[in-house]
Amino acid sequence: MLGFYNYTVILTYFGMLASLTGIVYAIDGNSSAALACLMVSGVCDMFDGKVASTKIRTEKEKRFGVQIDSLSDLICFGVLPALLVYKVSEGNIAGFYISGIYLLCALIRLAYFNVDEEERQTQTDATREEYHGLPVTTAALLLPALFCLCHFLRLPLAKLAPALLFIMGVAFLTPFRLKKPKLAGKVSMLLCGSAEIFVLLMAGGDI
Repeated sequence: MLGFYNYTVILTYFGMLASLTGIVYAIDGNSSAALACLMVSGVCDMFDGKVASTKIRTEKEKRFGVQIDSLSDLICFGVLPALLVYKVSEGNIAGFYISGIYLLCALIRLAYFNVDEEERQTQTDATREEYHGLPVTTAALLLPALFCLCHFLRLPLAKLAPALLFIMGVAFLTPFRLKKPKLAGKVSMLLCGSAEIFVLLMAGGDI
């Protein structure tokens, strides 16, 4: 079978399958479950690089890891958020176009990241210390936060969700520097995500 099979890709594959489940939930109109799947994918992505670093890999295995991670990210943090926001925008044509623009921005960013990361790995074995532009994985934190906020404050989700998607899409391609989160940052994101999941569970399918 083509591909590389070892434990370093398991989290990536699991995250992708979680997002596929989220896509099905989004199609069925269960936004809460779809958002929970999105956050599960975010947690998987947060730690898959750390898991991969525990194994000595060949150059081909490293390059495969970069490609498979970005391909998975396109599904998890590109397709799922775009579909979810289109569904909650109540068939608005603007929601459709904004979802398309967002997905295109995610695609361009991930393709550029692959090129940049492969070049960086030929120059150093050190881990990446910063991002250029907003990482697509932030959708797993920002989008559920907006849904929860709109649920509590009765804000117009059908308008605000496409607006957030557009802002994130632009930020994906804006070349500002953003430090990668350390342990404290990851713990903070996990706590925020846990609070969001609690709200989603309490709300059921009403978000």
